[in-house]
Amino acid sequence: MTNSRIKFFIDQHGCAKNQTDAELIAGFLVKKGLEHTLNPDEADYILINSCGFINSAKKESIDAVYRASKNYPDAKIILTGCLAERYSDELFESISELKGVFGNGNLSGIADFIEACEKKRSKKIYEQKEICEGERPVLYGFKGSAYVKITEGCSNHCSFCAIPLIRGELRSRKAINIVQEIKTLVENGVYEINLIGQDIAAYGTGLEDENLFKETALENNKYNRKLENCSSGTSALSLLLKLIGQIKGDFIIRLLYIHPDHFNFDIIDAIRKDKRIVHYFDIPFQSGDDEIIRAMNRKGTKKSYEAFISELQKEIPDMVLRTTFLTGFPGETENAFNNSKDFLQNIKPHWSGTFPYSREEDTPAYSLKNKVSSKIAVQRSRILEEEQMKITSDKLKGYEGQTMRVLVEEVFQSEKENSEDFEGLAIGRAWFQAPDVDGAVVIRFDAEDEQHIREGNVVTVKIISCTGVDLDSRFVYHRN
Repeated sequence: MTNSRIKFFIDQHGCAKNQTDAELIAGFLVKKGLEHTLNPDEADYILINSCGFINSAKKESIDAVYRASKNYPDAKIILTGCLAERYSDELFESISELKGVFGNGNLSGIADFIEACEKKRSKKIYEQKEICEGERPVLYGFKGSAYVKITEGCSNHCSFCAIPLIRGELRSRKAINIVQEIKTLVENGVYEINLIGQDIAAYGTGLEDENLFKETALENNKYNRKLENCSSGTSALSLLLKLIGQIKGDFIIRLLYIHPDHFNFDIIDAIRKDKRIVHYFDIPFQSGDDEIIRAMNRKGTKKSYEAFISELQKEIPDMVLRTTFLTGFPGETENAFNNSKDFLQNIKPHWSGTFPYSREEDTPAYSLKNKVSSKIAVQRSRILEEEQMKITSDKLKGYEGQTMRVLVEEVFQSEKENSEDFEGLAIGRAWFQAPDVDGAVVIRFDAEDEQHIREGNVVTVKIISCTGVDLDSRFVYHRN
C-alpha cells in the first residue's frame, strides 16, 4: 500500500505496553506509505487502541468507539489492542460502527489489514508468538521519554489477571535488539528509558537458548554468553543491564514492573556500577494478607515480602518503591484488609496505586466464592489511597532543599506587563517519578532562563517545598 492520501489517527488507551504497540502500529503504517495525523478531523482511519484489563478500561475503550463514530462520521473505525484481541468475535458482531477488529499478536500485519478494510469489514487475530518489533517514528509520551518493551505476555498466572489470556505466555526479546533500540532512542535525544514488560524480572523466559544474547556486539563483549550460563546465579536481566551499561550517552534507565516472587538481587551489582540506572523499583504486591496472597497464586507472605523490602533498602538506602494493591479480592475479610493496610504502613512505599477487584471471565478468581461487594472494595481502595498520601507527603519532604535534574514535560508561561513581573511555570519529573503514575515537579523560572525551559530538556532545579504528591522547585541551570 503506497497511497499517501490515506491518513490515520490513533486514539491510545491502556498501559505503557499498549502505548509501545500503538507506536509500532504507527511505524508499520508510515513505512507502508500511510500518513500519520494528530488531528482526528482529517483522518480516514481512526484506530482505537483499546485496553481489556479491567471492566472500567473495557468500557472506556468501547465508549471511545461510539464517540469516534459520532464525532467523525466520515472516518473508518478500527479497534486494536487488548480488548480487540480478547473479544474479537463478540465486538465485531455487536458493534456495527467498527470497520475492523485487529488483535495485538502480530502488529506488522496492520497495513495489509487496512488494505483489506478498504474493500470490506474485516477481523484479524494472530497467534500470540514471539514479540513484534519495528521502528517507532512516533512516540506518544512526553518528549524526552520512551518505553522499551523487553518481554511480552506473562506466565505468572495470577488468579485475578487476564493478561496471559490476552497476550499469551511470557517470551523475551533478544538483547541485541533491545540494546540497539535504546541506542537509537538515545541518539534521537531521548533521556529517560523505561524498561517494561508484564514481569521484567522474568526476562530470559521464552527464548532459552544462545540466541538471547547472541551477536550482541558492543565495546566490551564479555557479557555476550549463552542463556544457560545464567543458571549459575546470574539472571538474564542482570546481563541485559550490563549490556545497556555499555551504551554511551546521557540518559537514565528505569525498571518498571518486577514481580516480587522473581526479584533477583544480582541486578544490584549492575545498578551500582551504572549510576544511570535509577534506584526506582516498581514491585506490585497486591495484598499484605497471606491467605489472599496465596489465593492470588503468589508465592510470598506478608513477612517474607517485608523482609525482602528491608533487605533491598539495606542494599540501596535511597531506593524508591512503587507498588500496587488490589482491594476486594474474593475472600478479603476486614481482617485481611487490615493486614494489607499494616503492610503498606510497614514498607512505606513512595508511591502506590490501589484498584478495586474486577471480576474477569476465564480467570481462576472468577469462580471464587465469598465475593466482596464493589462498594466495600472501593471504600477499601480509598482508605489505602489516603494512607499512601500521608506516606508520600512525608517521603517527598525529604527532598526539600536538594538540587536535582528534572526532565521538562510541559511549559506554561504567564507574562506580565514587564519582564520583572514575568513568572514562568513548567512541569517535569525527577528520577523518582515514573511517567503518568507518580507526582510531578513544578518548575518556576525567570525571564532570562526561558530559553532553557523546553519540553524534553533536562534542567537542574532546587526543591523548595512539597505540596501533596508534587514538589515545587526553582530553576538553577541547564547544561547543554
